[in-house]
Amino acid sequence: MNTLPLRKNLRNSMKSVQLRKGRERALLRKHPWIFSGGLYKPSKNLKNGDHVQVEDHSGRVLAVGHYADSSIAVRILAFAQRSIDQAFYEEKLMMAKNLRIDILKLPSTHTNCYRLISGEGDQLSGLIIDIYDQHAVIQCHTMGMLGDIDMIGKALDHCFDHQLKSIYLKSIHIKNHVYESRFLKGDTEGCIVLENNLKFQVNWVEGQKTGFFLDQRRNRQLLGTYATGKHVLNTFCYTGGFSVYAMHQNAASVHSIDISDVAMSQTDQNIALNNDDTSRHESITGNVIEYLKNVDSDYFDLIILDPPAFAKNKNKSHNAVQAYKRLNLTAMKKIKSQGIIFSFSCSQVIDRNLFEHTVRAAAIESRRNVKLIHHLTQAPDHMINMFHQEGHYLKGVVLVVD
Repeated sequence: MNTLPLRKNLRNSMKSVQLRKGRERALLRKHPWIFSGGLYKPSKNLKNGDHVQVEDHSGRVLAVGHYADSSIAVRILAFAQRSIDQAFYEEKLMMAKNLRIDILKLPSTHTNCYRLISGEGDQLSGLIIDIYDQHAVIQCHTMGMLGDIDMIGKALDHCFDHQLKSIYLKSIHIKNHVYESRFLKGDTEGCIVLENNLKFQVNWVEGQKTGFFLDQRRNRQLLGTYATGKHVLNTFCYTGGFSVYAMHQNAASVHSIDISDVAMSQTDQNIALNNDDTSRHESITGNVIEYLKNVDSDYFDLIILDPPAFAKNKNKSHNAVQAYKRLNLTAMKKIKSQGIIFSFSCSQVIDRNLFEHTVRAAAIESRRNVKLIHHLTQAPDHMINMFHQEGHYLKGVVLVVD
């Protein structure tokens, strides 16, 4: 693995990039990305991750951010001229922490895991921080955030009054390189957390993303309200979040399926953590589409479709649309009359309109009457910057199929 590009010293003066005339308009509307085509005159010797100040065509400083040699050339961190140092990160982290405490009431006696920093949603493009009780997990999606990681780690520890037992930097792929995971504090690899008074074992070292899909918290809770007495199928179940909620609400049966042996083992652990009697639950390791094709028709009353991102970039969007259509069509053909489907897309390049159009196309082909009763999105701690709608990555619908 590559070693982390640690920032040795803060410079007294930042390097600069200059915008082409007229390209400052998006910046003045507070969009946090500057694309490479909007740059007129970068400083010489710019490197991925450098702190830069952004100037308009006349030389006026409009913002500061991280530079990258990519299509997104600058990710804005502040719409003013200021230093990007530990004090800057302490200010941003405290603002995010207080917002979650005061407005979202997180953490609480019934939920002690949540997203503290949600990239652009918290004006820290490229940075994700999730809190699991007394532990923090960081993911850096840009070289700039990787370069600032020691400052970020110290600021995070300071904001929690040094009460965090561990701070873990999770490995990430950037431009075909894998950067090494490491502990910034402590060495705890996982813990049991509470979400709406339900227990989940989270392992941030071995698990996907930061260890748990916190963005589905409210959608899992909604699923529970429909699950009582139902035969439930949870596809792409990962660690069984939806399955745990369905079991808690006395579903008649719950079948969980994922292609990963590790995911199914974790699902079994989470089911057992919350149920003395696990006989209503069945784990299946296998291919979701093949399982759906062969399952008995008219058995399942409720099906959850929560696949991984089918498209990582726009070049893959056509194939992703076809995959979403095929998945939803298969579920619609198999579900019991008056059955309910929770269907999701977490592909950022598939916007809500395209996703719903794709689900509608599946409904037409299924030749069944389909009603939409809920639009779903990510939990509110996964904040969406109003000036950056690209942050609205999780789309979901709840359907009733006649």
